[in-house]
Formats: sequence, structure tokens, C-alpha cells
Amino acid sequence: MTETLRPAVFLDRDGTINEQMGYINHISRFQLLPGIGEAIRRLNELHIPVIVVTNQSGLARGYFPASLLDQVHQKMEKQLADAGAHVDGIYICPHHPEAKEEKYRRACNCRKPKTGLLEQAATELKIDLPASFVVGDRWSDIRCGKAVGATSILVLTGYGRGDAQYIGPHQQIQPDYTAEDLQQAVSWILRQIQR
Repeated sequence: MTETLRPAVFLDRDGTINEQMGYINHISRFQLLPGIGEAIRRLNELHIPVIVVTNQSGLARGYFPASLLDQVHQKMEKQLADAGAHVDGIYICPHHPEAKEEKYRRACNCRKPKTGLLEQAATELKIDLPASFVVGDRWSDIRCGKAVGATSILVLTGYGRGDAQYIGPHQQIQPDYTAEDLQQAVSWILRQIQR
């Protein structure tokens, strides 16, 4: 018997879910963007997996320990739970070619725009990547989504507005949709799925 794969919504973290602060090197710097809990809850209610995929090179660069990353994700999950929402997985790339810590110093296949995080999630959670959506505020998110055949959405929160104005016009790969924020992105995603 073959398992049925399902579409998911992959979310970048910094600038998409929470305020873009550069490196979140203290728990106090993690702040959810307005309406995030409600947006994710709408996907949860339709049993659409929501998966966070995030590059965290600050770990590799020695800007914060792995324990802080765990604290940040616990805080994120608690704040989402308080809004009646949850994520189905959190996938992290801790690597960087110039990492301070040797264990993180490598050219990996998981640092977006490479597709390793999405492929790992797809295998573990039985996700249909070409039927899925990738949402982020950087062109690396858009390229990552396109590389697996997913629908890609640029949000104008975080670095999004600047990327749209200064980086996007020179890129061959373009998002399938540009949204003001995750709430607008989710509304568009739901329209596509309901078609």
C-alpha cells in the first residue's frame, strides 16, 4: 500500500513569523509578528501541515548557543499555542562555510536556498513538495521553494520589502505571489487549495 502524500506550508522563521532582528541572541529579542497565531491556526484547522524551515548561522558563528535556539522555539510554540495554533515541525540549518565552531563549518545541502530541510521534512512527514507552498521574506526562500517545484510566496515583512525592491528585479526566479504578511499569504494559499 502506498502512502498518500499531502501538501504542506513551509514557513521561514525570522521576518516571516517573528520580527526580523538580525541574530536573535537573547530570548527577549524574539517577538511574533501581529496575526501570526491566527494565520497558522487557519491552516491547522484544515489539517494542512505547517513546517518551519530556518537558516540559523548565528549558531555556527558562535553568536548564541544551541540552548538559546531551543528556548526561542519553545517560546514560539507557547505563543502559538496561546493563539490556538501549532507548527508540525521545525527544521534548522545550523551550518555556515565560515563557522567559528568546527562542527558547524561545512558546505551543507540544508542551508536555504538549498533544499535539504524541505526534503528531510517531506520524507519524515510524508509531504508532497510540488503541491506545497514555501513562504519567506528572502529570495533564498523563493529559490528554495522553486527548486523543489513548490509554490513560492514572498512576504513583505522582515527583509521582504527591501528584497522585493532591490533584489527581486534582477532575479530570474520570481515568487508566485507577493503578500503583505503571513495572514495575506495564508488567505491566498487557502484560495489555491480550495480550487
